[in-house]
Amino acid sequence: MTYNIIRAADDGARVITDAVIEQTREMLARDGWALLRGFETDMTGFSDLTARMCRTITFDPAREYSEKNTQKVDAGLGPIGLHIENGNTPICPDVVAFYCTRAAFEGSQTTICDGRAVFEKFDPAQKERWTQAMTVKRNLPEALWKRYLANEHPAISDPSEVTEEHIMQFKAAIPGQDFAPRADGSIDYMLTVAPVRPSSMSGGLAFANAILGPSHNYEPPVYTLADGSTVSTDEIEALRAIAEECTVEINWQDGDIAVLDNTRIMHGRRAIKDQDRQLFIGMGRL
Repeated sequence: MTYNIIRAADDGARVITDAVIEQTREMLARDGWALLRGFETDMTGFSDLTARMCRTITFDPAREYSEKNTQKVDAGLGPIGLHIENGNTPICPDVVAFYCTRAAFEGSQTTICDGRAVFEKFDPAQKERWTQAMTVKRNLPEALWKRYLANEHPAISDPSEVTEEHIMQFKAAIPGQDFAPRADGSIDYMLTVAPVRPSSMSGGLAFANAILGPSHNYEPPVYTLADGSTVSTDEIEALRAIAEECTVEINWQDGDIAVLDNTRIMHGRRAIKDQDRQLFIGMGRL
């Protein structure tokens, strides 16, 4: 996989123009991701870029908000496994963008993995296994699932407004979901997803999911395939080894913006050695 950089012109205004946005879209369709380097921007400009790339904005309820379209990336100091953003939620973003306001002096590289290349490395048995539907099950605390629902349900905007009717409406609107409430207000949530999916920007099948990813702010999920088998730890490690062969690193510079096709490209992070690193995320659907 190539290192896909769109550089600002040295002799012109270093603004993100419509032409830069169009070039970014073309690179996402071809390669699945792009890195914008040398442009003048700030948090407001990054929020605007996210809005220009996406028709609707999606959030992670466990993250701190920054601008209206963006959130701060904060997932501890250890390495983060490869995943697509919000891959275990019913509304998965098509596009994810990261903005580095302060690059790390050492370490903390973001990892980028082309799920299409991973799928192409699978043998026939692996391709057959991972093109099955997969059920994700985990417990979600009340504060997090209500915050998510308030953002995604068109009739409400605050977690305090959530009613049982809203829950049933959201369940009916997006097939493949089920839940069981607990006395403490949390829910045991189940969602059926496709571990191998077509890119929303370019077609073509990719191993693009959250199986290898973190559970920093959530309970680790249990993954069960349609044939009734549970995804094992050994199986996850074997997948991780294949994915690492298709992975490159972003060595961030201040002001860099990376834009990813979230239905094809998985991302992660090496361990953080410089805690002054600052990274923000914006994401949405086409």
